[in-house]
Amino acid sequence: MCETPLLEANRIPVCSACLSSVTPLAADYFCAACQAPFASPFPLDENQLCGICRRGARGYDRCYSYGFYEGTLARLIQLLKYERIEPLAAVLGGLLSDSLPRDIVFDGIVPMPMHWTRRYVRGFNQAELLARDLSRRTGIPVIEAVRRSRLTRAQVGLSDHHRRRNVSGAFAVRRSDGLEGRHVLLIDDVLTTGATAAACAAALKKAGAARVTVMTVARADRRLAPSVPLGNDRPLRAQSNIAGGC
Repeated sequence: MCETPLLEANRIPVCSACLSSVTPLAADYFCAACQAPFASPFPLDENQLCGICRRGARGYDRCYSYGFYEGTLARLIQLLKYERIEPLAAVLGGLLSDSLPRDIVFDGIVPMPMHWTRRYVRGFNQAELLARDLSRRTGIPVIEAVRRSRLTRAQVGLSDHHRRRNVSGAFAVRRSDGLEGRHVLLIDDVLTTGATAAACAAALKKAGAARVTVMTVARADRRLAPSVPLGNDRPLRAQSNIAGGC
């Protein structure tokens, strides 16, 4: 990433300086429910809720992310997803653990499912790797209760409305045991608009889950332009939802 020669043996081809340079999410104002960042307080009501959450359109109850999908953090996620550096799941899982609210009890961790055809091409589901690492750190059991019932088109380039339509009904619960009346933690790598997370949360609640909290490593800062160049690398897909993003 910084093009400095690696001086130590490591399964991750990223130096310790780059790994430690990742910074947590910071903004002037946040929605109290979905944690969407804002540059001013005007979109928020007296309860600090944004317009979408006031209308109950999110589908999930709360959302937490470690940082913005930009710079070093975005590149680490790209290395895991597209370059198949699977040991990075432990690094990113540590960031999820750091973001986990300690005053809330979660009954189970559900990884965001990937359609079997995309999983076959990639070889793994990054959300499942993250969920299992977080489970190892916290002792919260992983519940693989939901699956992608149909292959959806990539979300990149779609408006918020078309994103919601694209993933509507795309999830089905394979088994409801362990969900009834439970507080579920839904794990994914990146949150973009929240459309995918909302659709999956709706399926979990239909199967009996009492509450669904979404947690991702990063979220797109929608105050910025859709793509942010990263040196000579391909542009960051800050608005992209390809292969697993929310």
